[in-house]
Amino acid sequence: MSGRDVVLARVRRALADVPRGEGPHDPPVPRDYRRVHGSRTVEETVELLAENLADYRAVVHRCAPAGLPALIARLLAARGARTVVVPAGLDPRWLSAAEVAARPDRATDTARDLAAVDSVVTGCALAVAETGTLVLDAGPDQGRRRITLVPDHHICVVRVPDQVVGSVPEALPRLAPERPLTWISGPSATSDIELDRVEGVHGPRTLEVVLMAADG
Repeated sequence: MSGRDVVLARVRRALADVPRGEGPHDPPVPRDYRRVHGSRTVEETVELLAENLADYRAVVHRCAPAGLPALIARLLAARGARTVVVPAGLDPRWLSAAEVAARPDRATDTARDLAAVDSVVTGCALAVAETGTLVLDAGPDQGRRRITLVPDHHICVVRVPDQVVGSVPEALPRLAPERPLTWISGPSATSDIELDRVEGVHGPRTLEVVLMAADG
């Protein structure tokens, strides 16, 4: 018996009690799983996000909208950044206090070009509290996926609380599946068979997340 025959036989056994003609949507499969684990206020959800981001070794900052330009300028200066990739739709006020050369997100840039840039500053589509995850969807203030994967330093601004959700099931209905979604949980990291952690292999070594409170 071939491997194909084995697989098909298992499929037939699994479907033995399914009425003939019944499809996956007739009747529909119940999807009554929990969307959020526990009961949290908005403030508690934001705190959980901050805790889980830090647990993944992201550096978390907080500010009001008026303080964002000064904070970004301070973070870039502390990094020694001189060049920054800027998505086309990023609010120009975010970098207004920084003494850096802003470089637009260009389709012609190669990986080598982007590797020569010190930092990238973006917004995000959503942030998931339970998993400490940032979701980017290539929106105007996020740019192409590659600008957040090649430069070694990424500053990501999350608008609080509008862009914060508790769980992945809460996030999915708010995201467009046809867009190029990038899910980021902490700085890039991997480990070998001996569990030696290496950062920066397939993304930035340093991820700084700014939780920008809408109410200041």
